[in-house]
Amino acid sequence: MTALAADLATLDATAQADLVRRGEVTAEEVTGAAIERIERLDPALNAVVTPLFDSALEEGRRLGGGPPAPVPFPGVPYLVKDLFVEIAGVRTTNGSRFLRDSVGRVDAELVTRLRCAGLTVVGRSNTCEFGLLPACEPVLHRPTRNPWDLTRSTSGSSGGSAAAVAAGLVPMAHANDLGGSIRFPASACGVFGLKPTRGRNPLGPTCGDAVSGFMAEHAVTRSVRDSAALLDATSGPALGDPYPAPTPTRPFVSEVAADPGRLRIAFTSRTPTGHPGHPDCVAAVEDAAGLLSDLGHELVEAQLPGLTPEVGRAIATGYYAAVAWFLRLAAGATGREPGDGELEPGTRAFLERGREVSAADYLLAVQELQAFARTVAGFLTGFDAWLTPTLSTPPVPLGEIVSTPDDPLRALRRGGPTVEYPAVVANVTGNPAMSVPLWWNGDGLPVGVHVLGRFGDEATLFRLAGQLERARPWADNRPPVSATAAPSPELALAAP
Repeated sequence: MTALAADLATLDATAQADLVRRGEVTAEEVTGAAIERIERLDPALNAVVTPLFDSALEEGRRLGGGPPAPVPFPGVPYLVKDLFVEIAGVRTTNGSRFLRDSVGRVDAELVTRLRCAGLTVVGRSNTCEFGLLPACEPVLHRPTRNPWDLTRSTSGSSGGSAAAVAAGLVPMAHANDLGGSIRFPASACGVFGLKPTRGRNPLGPTCGDAVSGFMAEHAVTRSVRDSAALLDATSGPALGDPYPAPTPTRPFVSEVAADPGRLRIAFTSRTPTGHPGHPDCVAAVEDAAGLLSDLGHELVEAQLPGLTPEVGRAIATGYYAAVAWFLRLAAGATGREPGDGELEPGTRAFLERGREVSAADYLLAVQELQAFARTVAGFLTGFDAWLTPTLSTPPVPLGEIVSTPDDPLRALRRGGPTVEYPAVVANVTGNPAMSVPLWWNGDGLPVGVHVLGRFGDEATLFRLAGQLERARPWADNRPPVSATAAPSPELALAAP
């Protein structure tokens, strides 16, 4: 690996963009350096499933054809997750053999905004089939491996993006979140992941409101300021969107260095069933609570109210319906139904359940979840945020969260115990939430902590995250498989 490629890997997206603006490197060189890192490291990780190197270099050359463009991220390399978000002329498989030959018809509005921000899309990142699991092990593309331990899961569904950012292939990468899929892999890979408020980023033109607002688009990043600056660049309603998120009072990037003041933060180490998670996850949240207290915040141990069995059943109904909806959408686009062997066993089981959900069933579930959202909003009138572990276990071994034809719900049973803390609350309510990488266990594996904020209040989360990042910087915590690590002969042998 060249010195330039290794040196740039130590910088976040904001710093790389600053080098381009100062003329110290060109946009094409920054893009080329990322391609070099991907070619060197991705055989071990399997994070990038569709390289787009030629078009990315061409975009870098275009950006370097004159004075630096007045954009936030000129030439900074970026990955777009291979799920839902279309890129015209580029395959969009959603991790499924059914869509292995599917090609994007239009650019998603988000992709248009990413390019307007100066980012060069160097590829598409791996995901589990249709993003349904807290894992990234699709049959079509094979597993993505965690750069902290190549035998471990990245969680999911944005596992390819999180592994790529953790290993330094790119400084930040696209992720989306229907129940925790930005935050879970951020925790497992030791990076920062913020799920924004409902309606903050556009979902069009394919969707206006995916699954009654469960879906959110954003990214995983090395630094808090990158997440904030990227959200500034991409957020805001698109023409015809069903509703906007509340307008921020100033740019999000301005919040990162701002003093959050003294916040009142609820926290718990117990799952909704009353049981603690894995001891490492309990230790991570207790450590975070202690750090926050030392920083001057008021910490109050409290469980989130309203997480009843009825709410759990309503969430399940929503997910089953979502699978049936998306498979019908895909069948319409391809002109056929999925054939035998084209869906993984777990997806097929979800689809069969989804086809049993009536319109009335779905709307009753939405009503139940909207009532729950009001309960959460009431709870957060007394607190600025709610702190828990992000995952309920450290990263699990690869192969743990997969189904088989004989046991199609195995992945659901095995994956459930890894996500017992209710990250899905942020999807149900539309509230912003984040996973912050503050703690590593005795095996050197990252264990993130999760912070749920008030609706529309990313500003408080960015201020708090910036304070935590300054108090306990994590950017220099690099995994064994990374662009800044010494070359290892094991890399050549570790390809999935």
